[in-house]
Amino acid sequence: LEVAALLVPVALLAAFLPGDQPRVHMALGLVGSGLTFLISLALLGVYNWDLAGFQSVDDYSWIPALGARWTLGMDGLSLPLILLTTFLMPITVLSGWSAIGERVRAYYFFLLLLEGGMVGVFVATDLFLFYVFWEAMLIPMYFLIGIWGGRRRIYAAVKFFLYTMVGSLLMLAAILYLVVQHQQLTGSWSFELAAILSTPIEGRPEMLAFGAFALAFAIKVPIFPLHTWLPDAHVEAPTAGSVVLAGVLLKMGTYGFLRFCLPLFPAAWAAATPLFMVLAVVGIIYGALVAMAQDDVKKLVAYSSVSHLGFVMLGLFALNGRGISGGILQMVGHGLSTGALFLLVGMIYERRHTRMISDYGGIARVMPQFTFVFLVTTLASIGLPGLSGFVGEFLILLGAFQVSKLAAALAATGVVLGAVYMLWLVQRVFFGPIRHEENRTLRDLVPREWILLLPLLLLMLWIGLYPKPFLSRMEASVSHLLVQSGVEQVDTPPAHASSTWEGE
Repeated sequence: LEVAALLVPVALLAAFLPGDQPRVHMALGLVGSGLTFLISLALLGVYNWDLAGFQSVDDYSWIPALGARWTLGMDGLSLPLILLTTFLMPITVLSGWSAIGERVRAYYFFLLLLEGGMVGVFVATDLFLFYVFWEAMLIPMYFLIGIWGGRRRIYAAVKFFLYTMVGSLLMLAAILYLVVQHQQLTGSWSFELAAILSTPIEGRPEMLAFGAFALAFAIKVPIFPLHTWLPDAHVEAPTAGSVVLAGVLLKMGTYGFLRFCLPLFPAAWAAATPLFMVLAVVGIIYGALVAMAQDDVKKLVAYSSVSHLGFVMLGLFALNGRGISGGILQMVGHGLSTGALFLLVGMIYERRHTRMISDYGGIARVMPQFTFVFLVTTLASIGLPGLSGFVGEFLILLGAFQVSKLAAALAATGVVLGAVYMLWLVQRVFFGPIRHEENRTLRDLVPREWILLLPLLLLMLWIGLYPKPFLSRMEASVSHLLVQSGVEQVDTPPAHASSTWEGE
């Protein structure tokens, strides 16, 4: 409750402060997002990782006429994503310190509202409240792209909004159906997830409801072929918008699959598993191949997200402890590495005002610090052992191999293709002769930019070198989810066990 509610008064305060004081609004945005991160760390301190189910639950009557309640909670599935969100937002706010020069008050107002909506999605356990947060975060993102975006910002903002809205309305219809079914069976009207789980549906209604939920979440991931809004949104969004999109918003789709689709519709999930595994593998390979053909740095990184999120979906639909744990870890790792890549692209764009790969070349000679950070982030993105991308992808492939050796083998080619397009990008941008005189005078990283990038680099190293604290703390919730969904064999060991997971 505190994490989600804190940002609303801060955002409202930002709306009423004088608009001619940009530094005040910047500082206010940094203070608001920083306090939220500190609160999330406090929640981390009181969370018992050995227990499954929701903890730190707030439950209040909200709209009695609808039967909707203000019910918030967290577990081992949502808490890593809450922490990822609150960790990235101060960095995102600080990234606009010099890049945003107009309508500063509105810019930070929308950023803070966006953070509140994203955190709300991860903590809501009432289906109506979840839907409200899911839709509410569309509004600030729409304005961030539409006002501070690039040349085709209106097109990209409208496309993003319409894609998400179509899936969301179908999900709302499915929510209402589930609630009506629950009322007919129990006589009580409730949107709470626990209540809906107590009255499962079967047969054709389950398949239709699963389809409605899955479409809404698949668009947000995005899964091939529903991904076409993503490159446009990334390319036209300001740097902060791209970081939030890659770091958090895409994870809301994969989180939705885990939180709602799997426990609510286990039979439909099992029936749809072959389809989604095929789409995941196609997305992995397609995203990598299309990224390889890009001449715009930002669009290349955007298509890489299609490939990386394909790995996450493959892990989730493997439906075993290794696959799901790897998928969650990959969500966090992707948020760090791709968020850092978009920050770096924004920094170089501020210096050269171009994102075309052909406009660079040889800049490692004049920007050695920038080159070092970009190279480390690239290696984390492609899954080099010792960095954050490796452990998640390795667990995902292990989990997928238990289900389909062919799917795992094809997905593994995406790792190779990822190395090809990212290292080719590094070679073309940073090495070789300096072909353009404008590149000879580029400024290297300044202290403020190091402040943005250093926490991301440290976390990428931590996850890559010592992932056990991250994996062991989600085991209880992953095991509970598998048991709750009727999976007979759970290969995730208990939190206190010493097993091969330590080596993995």
